[in-house]
Amino acid sequence: MNHPLQCRCGTLKGYVGEPEKVNRCVCYCRDCQAFAHFLGRANEILDSKGGTDIFQTTSSRLTLTAGAEMLACMRLTENGLMRWYARCCNTPIGNTLANMQMSFVGLTHNCLENGGKSLDDSFGPVRMLVNTKSAKEEVRSNSMAAIGGMMRIMGMLLRARVNGSYKRTVFFSPHTRAPVATPKVLSRDERETLMQAVSH
Repeated sequence: MNHPLQCRCGTLKGYVGEPEKVNRCVCYCRDCQAFAHFLGRANEILDSKGGTDIFQTTSSRLTLTAGAEMLACMRLTENGLMRWYARCCNTPIGNTLANMQMSFVGLTHNCLENGGKSLDDSFGPVRMLVNTKSAKEEVRSNSMAAIGGMMRIMGMLLRARVNGSYKRTVFFSPHTRAPVATPKVLSRDERETLMQAVSH
C-alpha cells in the first residue's frame, strides 16, 4: 500500500510505493543538520540530538501527482549530495546522488507526516543510526544493524540498475539525465554560516 507524501503547504503532493521495503535510519551528520538550517526549519526537521529521520528507497518508488514544478535543489559543495526540497514552503523532500543511474533517494520525514498515516505503520521502525559522532548528545549505534541496512539499500540499487527502473525518477529528466531543477551550490561563506549554526 502506498504512503502519501506532501509538502507543508500542500502544493507538492505524491506518494511512496512499497513503503514496507524502505530502509529507515536516523542520520546525525553535520551536512544533514546544515540542510535543516538552510531551510530555516531545524526545529521541525532535527530531533533533540540533531538527527534526521530518513527513509531510503529507490527513486522509482516515488510518484508526484501535483506541484512537481516546486522541486528545488541545493548542494552544500560542488560534489555534495543533491538535497531536494519544495521551494513553495521549504519542506525537505530528500537526498539523491548526482548520477540518476544510482536510483537512491533518502526521503526526509517531514514530507511524509501530513497524510494521516503513521510512519511506523507504513515504514516500520528505525533500522539503523548513522554518523552518530556528530550527534548533539551521545548516541549508541549497532554496527551489525548498520551493515544490514547498507546491504538492504545496495540490493535495492542493484535491482533498479538491472531492471531499468532507475529511469523512472521525478528528480532527473529521462532524456537528458540532467536534474529537473538546477542545484544551488553554496558558496564557502554560505556553507560556513550554516556550519556555525550547526555548532551552536
